[in-house]
Amino acid sequence: MNQEDPKKFGLYLHVPFCSRRCDYCSFATWTDREHLIDQYLTACKTQAATWAPELPVITSIFIGGGTPNLVPAELLMNVVAELPIATDSEFTVECNPDLVSSDQLETYVHAGVNRISLGVQSMVPYVLASLGREHDPENVQSAVKKIRSAGITNINFDLIYGAQGETNEDWRVSLEKALSLEPNHLSTYALTVEPGTPLATDIERHPDDDDQADKYIETDRLLTAAGYSNYEISNWAQPDKESRHNLLYWNQGEYLGLGVAAHSHIGQKRFWSVRTPERFISAISKNSSVEAGSEQLDVDGWALEGRQLALRTSSGVPEEFIPREVRHLTQPADLDGNLKLTAEGRLLANEVAVRLR
Repeated sequence: MNQEDPKKFGLYLHVPFCSRRCDYCSFATWTDREHLIDQYLTACKTQAATWAPELPVITSIFIGGGTPNLVPAELLMNVVAELPIATDSEFTVECNPDLVSSDQLETYVHAGVNRISLGVQSMVPYVLASLGREHDPENVQSAVKKIRSAGITNINFDLIYGAQGETNEDWRVSLEKALSLEPNHLSTYALTVEPGTPLATDIERHPDDDDQADKYIETDRLLTAAGYSNYEISNWAQPDKESRHNLLYWNQGEYLGLGVAAHSHIGQKRFWSVRTPERFISAISKNSSVEAGSEQLDVDGWALEGRQLALRTSSGVPEEFIPREVRHLTQPADLDGNLKLTAEGRLLANEVAVRLR
């Protein structure tokens, strides 16, 4: 494929290791598997090498978890070293602010990393404690300084609202402190209760829908006033700083997932990998498939999914696909005849999505 004009293709690498599991987390992560780190990353590198000859040029990479910057930086970067990566690719690593170091960042930059996503969640200590997080909010500022000193200017903050005891003022403080550090992208998520998590079994800590709705509207107001645009329900960015990897997902683009529980989408087929590090390492060592399941949408299903995803974004959906009974949740049609959800409409996006024609 011509590297000067590559088709958009993404790569996701899952790092399933954490020093502590957050109370709301249902991801494939473990706090007692650090002895498997070397074997796991070696298996991921083998998986990457097996796929490499079949892949188009990769235009965006996202390494997530888990806690990617918990593992040795050189071993992590070695996983993708032999893949066909575009020279102008967006290359993101998700990081815990407490673990960011200058040496680590130097290794990342040498490998082509040009974007860091920091798991900030909150800038208020007792809110972090309510979430089961253990990092120090003060370390966020220190991490940002190190990241910029390393030459990485694209920074995202992940924030979560709706924790028990979090007041509207607490959330505003988190947003304002985040904005004071001038990240060019913010992802803000409503706390969600997932089955099997400590949060799920503690009803007293379950979030309140009305409280979260109020905080979402305040988020949109503050971030818009600060010059950020909402390009997907939970994501705001400064001009031209949207995450290319995020957009790949929302635009039904193709991507390969490496590692446990990683999802892939190639040729309108979606498939995903086994969930535990032990099974993954064993399968790779035996040259066996790590695929745990797959699905392939028919033409109509694919088209409907495309509209449902577009509804979540600033692209919107052609007017004829949105029934009149929910059009009060949309803005006036744009020049292309597309309808986009209002801020209040985004809160009811799922209700609109199930009514799309």
